[in-house]
Amino acid sequence: MLEEFAVVTARKGNQAILEIERRTACGLCGQKRGCGNATWGKLLGHQNHQLTAENQVNAKVGDSVVVGIDEKAVLRTTLYLYVVPLITLLIGTALADYFFKNQFYVMLGAISGLIIGFLWVKGHLIGHEQSGVAYSKQYLSLIHISQFSW
Repeated sequence: MLEEFAVVTARKGNQAILEIERRTACGLCGQKRGCGNATWGKLLGHQNHQLTAENQVNAKVGDSVVVGIDEKAVLRTTLYLYVVPLITLLIGTALADYFFKNQFYVMLGAISGLIIGFLWVKGHLIGHEQSGVAYSKQYLSLIHISQFSW
């Protein structure tokens, strides 16, 4: 279970709107030296992320909570969003190269394969009710009251 700290910003029935603060792995943001993530953050603005999850522990507005995301859901999402389009891109490239032997058509085949892959993923997730809110409820429903204070 991947866990992250969040704060409850609002409640709607049995749902809680949570705000997750952006953190970096190294903790060098805000310093003059580091990986450059702080520079990009200053240019583009670090934004806090909000999400909706089922409020199983009756957390109130302002409570600190720990949100858990199942690793299998993250791996499945990675498979759908990266691997499937990459495979369809390679298939489109190979087919265009086999049939046309022209680099322009090979590029069109690669782009077409990539677009087909993304459209298939979108259709597959919608067909299995796993897109948008239905998919996020699957792995964002775990909320625990945190024992830490911010």
